[in-house]
Amino acid sequence: MDGARARSVSPRDWPRPKGYANGVLVPPGRQMLYLAGMVGWDASEKIVPGGLPEQFEQALRNVVAVVAEAGGKPDDVVRMLVFVTDKREYLESRRSIGDAWRRVMGKHFPAMALVEVKGLVEDGAKVEIEAIAAV
Repeated sequence: MDGARARSVSPRDWPRPKGYANGVLVPPGRQMLYLAGMVGWDASEKIVPGGLPEQFEQALRNVVAVVAEAGGKPDDVVRMLVFVTDKREYLESRRSIGDAWRRVMGKHFPAMALVEVKGLVEDGAKVEIEAIAAV
């Protein structure tokens, strides 16, 4: 691999997005890694204690673990689709979620979308994160 990194793309006259990228351009020669939805459970498939911020952090850690297994790093994640069961809880927890984000992802912000859903397959799960990485 030539070491070229993916880069954020936004129209020049748009305001800078906060906490995500509008688009991410992947350089040639990178392999795309598509991750299944990751919930906030540990290696024994038990939902971590606490609320949405704790589950969000664990789901991010699970994403990063799969990316690492493929030889990548957090900043190789180019796209995330986040499903939450309660948008209000997400909005009320943004500060804690932001702290968790910085602990796991640093200051890297992929293209992202957030969707509120009625429920997730795993009982007790409050968040599920799908991701794409370019490694």
